[in-house]
Amino acid sequence: MEMAARTSTPFFWFGYLCVVLFVSADQKNIPAKSGQDVTLTCRAPNNNKPIIIAEWSRADLDTEYVLLYRGEQFVPDNQHPSFKNRVDLQDRQMKDGDVSLILKNVTTADSGMYKCRAFLSQTRSWESINNIYLSVDPPGE
Repeated sequence: MEMAARTSTPFFWFGYLCVVLFVSADQKNIPAKSGQDVTLTCRAPNNNKPIIIAEWSRADLDTEYVLLYRGEQFVPDNQHPSFKNRVDLQDRQMKDGDVSLILKNVTTADSGMYKCRAFLSQTRSWESINNIYLSVDPPGE
């Protein structure tokens, strides 16, 4: 029994390392302090496709979202109340596929997994771009 445990250990660590590398390549972790303005970077990989809609969401908000930008304006319907007047796009023209989110005056309640998606005009489809985990430290830490 002890021999089997020893021989399986390298395979376990190799598999664990592959999982960690896979997860970390798809997700960014952003630390922040309470009260800061934070930019969550997001860029569509194929920059020559114009973006029609940019959407930022957070998994725990269900049907509400962080930001929705369509037709060169913000869409306030279904935006979670805690994000009203605190979010903006880094570039409202979304040049070069940039749909980075600026989140103002963050609090610990802003901690969580954020997802960036864009609706591309050429493909007429949603493209999920990246996931970012924001971790906000309480004041004074």
